[in-house]
Amino acid sequence: MATQRSSLQRRAEVFAALGDPRRLEIAEELSRSDRTPGELIEKFELSSALLAHHLDVLESAGLVERTNSHADGRKRFVRLLPRHRAVLHIAAAARKVTFVCTHNSARSQLAAALWRQIVGTPADSAGTQPAAVVHPLAIKVAERHRLDLNAARPQRYTARMCRESTVITVCDQSHDDLANPLARLHWSLPDPVEAGTPTAFEATYHELINRIQLLSSGRMSPSTNSDAA
Repeated sequence: MATQRSSLQRRAEVFAALGDPRRLEIAEELSRSDRTPGELIEKFELSSALLAHHLDVLESAGLVERTNSHADGRKRFVRLLPRHRAVLHIAAAARKVTFVCTHNSARSQLAAALWRQIVGTPADSAGTQPAAVVHPLAIKVAERHRLDLNAARPQRYTARMCRESTVITVCDQSHDDLANPLARLHWSLPDPVEAGTPTAFEATYHELINRIQLLSSGRMSPSTNSDAA
């Protein structure tokens, strides 16, 4: 009985936190994209003090967490905790998606292949500093899950290739490399290449599945376009 009351209390705190329209807006934005506090201030036209209050309430209810950037430890991202993503309305990305990371050798390659497999619509990938080849462990985890990366080759990101496409950066360095972050989405994923283990690549694979399934389950929204770096 005590466990049931505790669970009920936690759910009540979540609904209370989301009862404010602006906090609900913030949470729904975070269901699609990780954001820096500065981006949220700009998007919702809030003062830094008011945003801090809203984030404190959402964090206290166990809805969001603030994490350090993997590229620049001085920068922080706010992310909606995975267990709450499916509760909120998520406007889907446009029909065509382009995933961008730094080297285009792992995260963005897996994301594009998964999008094509799960959603069945066009997806491409690119890098701001492309590597020579796709990482061998990315190919191995793809093969393990019957995902085809045999023809994948790293390519350089250009603004032209992403026209009429929803751009999603999947590493914090590429988020910093490209301009106008509110014109695209961002998923702050650790680089499995740095860990260099099959476990890290497997974790990346499953996190991408979770994000893609949720984003593609929403209703269609206008295309999110990215400007040049």
